Amino acid sequence: MAIDRERLERDIRELCLRKDMGRAVERALQGYGMEIMRLIASVLHNPEQAKDAFSLFCESLLKGLPGFRWESSFRTWAYRLARNACYQLMHTPAARETPVTSSAFPEQPQWHRSDTRPWQRTSVKERFRALRDSLEPEERMLLMLRVDQRLSWTEVARIMWDLDEPPTEAALGRKATALRQHFQRVKTHLRTMAIEQGLIEQEEVPSSETPSVEEEGPSP
Repeated sequence: MAIDRERLERDIRELCLRKDMGRAVERALQGYGMEIMRLIASVLHNPEQAKDAFSLFCESLLKGLPGFRWESSFRTWAYRLARNACYQLMHTPAARETPVTSSAFPEQPQWHRSDTRPWQRTSVKERFRALRDSLEPEERMLLMLRVDQRLSWTEVARIMWDLDEPPTEAALGRKATALRQHFQRVKTHLRTMAIEQGLIEQEEVPSSETPSVEEEGPSP
């Protein structure tokens, strides 16, 4: 069932205005909890670590909500808290992630030619997911935010802002531009790996149509 985001944002804000932070957090987790968990799981491949990050996110949400100034949507702010929770755990000595190598990819089956386009076959989709999982955590997060969650570049820039102080509009614009350029490089890298893995032929499909890589979100 699709989330009515406008109503959800309004409900959370109204509860905050009434100083009912407990119910505001409950409403936020009810509406956004699953997608936040999916984001965390896509960045942290260790299930136990992902649970710890989600717990840290909930703690940050409860502590930070009274001071939230609504300069962005609640959803954008919540994603930033989730991103920070992931990075905090990733940078602890016990949280070093083992890189995914090509040996972890499912074996490519030998198939006969058919009318089904290669990237529509289930086995190929799984291999594309493996390619995506081999990216750096920050690159996986960038794809998750932009492609899967369809956030605008301004929202992505707010979430991935590295400094504690809030950005100016000019700084936010520069960050969005840099992230968009990085996104294009990630798409090119994924396409190159897909060609090397034999998932697509070089002339077969434009890079903008590569599955799980294409930019489908809103532009700015």
